[in-house]
Amino acid sequence: MNNNRKKFIFFLVLPLAVGALAGFLTKNSMMIYKDLNRPALSPPGWIFPIVWTILYLLMGLGSYLIAQSASPKRKEALRLYAIQLFLNFIWSLVFFNLQNYLLAFLILLLLWYFIIRMISAFRSVNQTAALMQIPYLLWVTFAGYLNLAIVLLN
Repeated sequence: MNNNRKKFIFFLVLPLAVGALAGFLTKNSMMIYKDLNRPALSPPGWIFPIVWTILYLLMGLGSYLIAQSASPKRKEALRLYAIQLFLNFIWSLVFFNLQNYLLAFLILLLLWYFIIRMISAFRSVNQTAALMQIPYLLWVTFAGYLNLAIVLLN
């Protein structure tokens, strides 16, 4: 397998693996979610794995495009990508395992900030990679609504 293909697979699998690890470590998450007082517009639990798989694939494809670039801004863009991916992972553990909804919301705000910074950095390297992250930003914005409502309702 050539280097380019290995790099593509690595960048595609990395966010999926992070999501899968978070899912494994929070395996009771849908039971917890089901038992919460949730706001209007709360989606059914089965939708989350589908949406997150699509978002992780878009993250992976976008980060691959950045990694392939010769731009000197590439490293900063990938650093911001790594930070937001870490925050994404931590949020699940805090929300579901610790059931600390307020701390999870604060982490989500920080995640949102780093997603915006990542998109901006991606845009300076590869416009397509940046655009691929917009659904992620929108979903995390919606997750912020859900998370804050859960803080207030529980």
